[in-house]
Amino acid sequence: MAENAGIPGSHAVCFKECEANQTTPSSSAPTPKTNHGCCFGISVPFFQKLIAEVLGTFFMIFAGCGSVVVNLNYEKVVTFPGIAITWGLVVMVLVYSVGHISGAHFNPAVTIAFATCKRFPWKQVPAYILAQVLGSTLASGALRLIFTGHENRFPGTMPAGSNLQSFALEFVITFYLMFVISGVATDNRAIGELAGLAVGSTVTLNVLCAGVISGASMNPARSLGPAIVHGKFKSLWIYIVAPLLGTICGAWVYNLIRFTDQPFHELTKSGSFLRLTRSSGTSRSSNSS
Repeated sequence: MAENAGIPGSHAVCFKECEANQTTPSSSAPTPKTNHGCCFGISVPFFQKLIAEVLGTFFMIFAGCGSVVVNLNYEKVVTFPGIAITWGLVVMVLVYSVGHISGAHFNPAVTIAFATCKRFPWKQVPAYILAQVLGSTLASGALRLIFTGHENRFPGTMPAGSNLQSFALEFVITFYLMFVISGVATDNRAIGELAGLAVGSTVTLNVLCAGVISGASMNPARSLGPAIVHGKFKSLWIYIVAPLLGTICGAWVYNLIRFTDQPFHELTKSGSFLRLTRSSGTSRSSNSS
């Protein structure tokens, strides 16, 4: 999760037209063009990113929701803390596995939040969301095929208390999650190698804090997949609206407190309050020389 909302060092993903060609500058004769395009108007690299999002979301939901189903069917053998740890571990492992490919979003709310801060292209948001919901739905369907009959349990999210209570909890924990992601994955002063550990630990803490009450979704795709497979849509709006608002607020608040030595009027004029440039250090050194 970095500039493309992935691990620091990953490059922003970008759409390319099917007919687009990459050319290498030449001093004299024109270089033959090589078409790296794919069908449906997307490039092969971007298609690979979508596959990574599908697979990453699939494994995350399969492991997290799978631990819920196993715990319900086998005398609470996993335990609630075990479920929380499972969610945190699978997120951590997947961030390190495919973060350098797709950015390891696995979460429509995270994708939209980064887009609002101009850290992810808006034109790629629909494809990412579709990939994430598809991965979640496939994982939920796989679990339903594996656990049949009396073992078929609903691993989705439902409020244990009032809708307002769950909405507030989902907003707060998703705000917290996005705040951490913004800090460890988009700030070049952070230790990028620890991004997966920090994000996974935050997920574990949030599940321990809110899991019993709201289910600690933090992710519209996490709630949508099981709801689609099991046909249970009661209070689903909570797990779409609250995480979306929480991630947007979390990303923007971190951007507001992000360190900069530029005057406020320069920030607002250049738009760098949304995406701080790395050239501030260069400008200081050039001025001193």
